[in-house]
Amino acid sequence: MNAPCATHTLDTSGKCCPMPMVETNKTMKNLAVGDVLEIIATDVGTRTDIPSWCARSGQTLLSVVEENGVLRYHVRKEK
Repeated sequence: MNAPCATHTLDTSGKCCPMPMVETNKTMKNLAVGDVLEIIATDVGTRTDIPSWCARSGQTLLSVVEENGVLRYHVRKEK
């Protein structure tokens, strides 16, 4: 399965909680509805943080891929 096409990328590699979520929230505020943000993370806490944040904020988690300790999320801005 191919990853969704990202319109923007946020690399939080090497950053620990809470910074990946702080940066994700800040970046999403600057995107247009329908944009897809690819979030690259190495913090394993994002495995629960990003899906939970999407549910709370009304955004859509399109995909999660983990390879060699790197997590890639695709989130579509809904509002």
